[in-house]
Amino acid sequence: MDWGTELWDQFEVLERHTQWGLDLLDRYVKFVKERTEVEQAYAKQLRSLVKKYLPKRPAKDDPESKFSQQQSFVQILQEVNDFAGQRELVAENLSVRVCLELAKYSQEMKQERKMHFQEGRRAQQQLESGFKQLENSKRKFERDCREAEKAAQTAERLDQDINATKADVEKAKQQAHLRSHMAEESKNEYAAQLQRFNRDQSHFYFSQMPQIFDKLQDMDERRAAHLGAGYGLLSEAELQVVPIIAKCLEGMKVAADAVDAKNDSQVLIELHKSGFARPGDVEFEDFSQPMNRVPSDSSLGTPSDGRPELRGSGRSRAKRWPFGKKNKTVVTEDFSHLPPEQQRKRLQQQLEERNRELQKEVDQREALKKMKDVYEKTPQMGDPASLEPQITETLNNIERLKLEVQKYEAWLAEAESRVLSNRGDSLGRHTRPPDPPASAPPDSSSSNNSGSQDPKESSEEPLSEEGQDAPIYTEFDEDFEEESASPIGHCVAIYHFEGSSEGTISMAEGEDLSLMEEDKGDGWTRVRRKQGGEGYVPTSYLRVTLN
Repeated sequence: MDWGTELWDQFEVLERHTQWGLDLLDRYVKFVKERTEVEQAYAKQLRSLVKKYLPKRPAKDDPESKFSQQQSFVQILQEVNDFAGQRELVAENLSVRVCLELAKYSQEMKQERKMHFQEGRRAQQQLESGFKQLENSKRKFERDCREAEKAAQTAERLDQDINATKADVEKAKQQAHLRSHMAEESKNEYAAQLQRFNRDQSHFYFSQMPQIFDKLQDMDERRAAHLGAGYGLLSEAELQVVPIIAKCLEGMKVAADAVDAKNDSQVLIELHKSGFARPGDVEFEDFSQPMNRVPSDSSLGTPSDGRPELRGSGRSRAKRWPFGKKNKTVVTEDFSHLPPEQQRKRLQQQLEERNRELQKEVDQREALKKMKDVYEKTPQMGDPASLEPQITETLNNIERLKLEVQKYEAWLAEAESRVLSNRGDSLGRHTRPPDPPASAPPDSSSSNNSGSQDPKESSEEPLSEEGQDAPIYTEFDEDFEEESASPIGHCVAIYHFEGSSEGTISMAEGEDLSLMEEDKGDGWTRVRRKQGGEGYVPTSYLRVTLN
């Protein structure tokens, strides 16, 4: 079924319908354009949101970036940013493939429709003009017939009138004959015009207008099919980004599953553990009777120069309260403003960076040397002298980096000795011989270290062994000896360790050891060997099992 056959008399209906179809096409283009603007605004807001919450500092300078929670959050932000990029891609595809193409196609359809309806109107005008000619010839034929009949009646009346002259009768007969001839010609003209109009009308209704209507039908069907394809592009633009959006969502899920609370706790320890031990008990100072106290290394109330010290002040008090307000520290190049363990880590990081830079400069020097050799062998490739400034600069950089490496190595060795010395001091003051006598006093192993005191003073004040400059956290004599009376677990050495520093002990790979004291957060654990002897070894070298 086609419009030319079924809708041959619905010219105005087809005109309205085709105009409605083009209006619908324009409305859809406008809808997609506004949808594109929504997508672009959505993507822009998402990107602004991501930018607002992304860390401002680089990851290497931000300690928070080491926590899995922060890493997962940053990954989620990155996935949201990628998601915003996909929304921008959807907007771009809709703008190019739908808005631009359909808008252009709509203009083409409007021109084609205008051409078809102009052709139809011309055909209508031609048919109407033929019908007017037919009407004119019909009216002329009718008028001539009446005139011929009237002339014939006049001639007949004069012929019967006895008073009429022969000349009048002849004249009347000639006039009647003339009118009759004119009527016959009008009749023939009217018949010819009628035949021509019928032929034109048949061509108009059975050929010309059906062809125009069929063309309009074809145009409208092509427009509808194109519009349907445009509807499909709306979903196709979404389907194209679905796999990547699914990856973004999967990345968010992976980021959520990557949060490791235990690991974050360990990271916090690694970032902020100081290497210090907890402060010891405060000594009892008896002021109820006059006493001539000899200044000792561990005296809290009296400085070594004999002058009385104000209560509530002094270095020991400052170290005793780790939760107090910290004074503003001056950052130094050797990180001496940091606690021992943190100083050691920062120096280790700096040393590794300098070694990487040094290796890079050495590789560059070797490359320049090879290039110079090539230039010397084949001068047409380049001038060897042109490489001298770069070689000189590289050598200067190597010398500078070597000096920095030596400097950081010296600082690192000093920091490591400081950490081990804190452990060594603690070991010397807190541990007792492997098999002490049952009747030995709790501080017998440490009282011998106070060479400046006499036996009487030692027996009266058994807890004054440490000097003023020693950290107050080493005063744990009695509690320490009670804890070290028996192992709290056992452990196996995973790696060989050569305990060459004070306070440490050597162990062989696979050796079974007794666990005497757990790691306090500085990376060292106190153990006892089966052959005898106690000391500190790296916690990471052990596989520990508690009782």
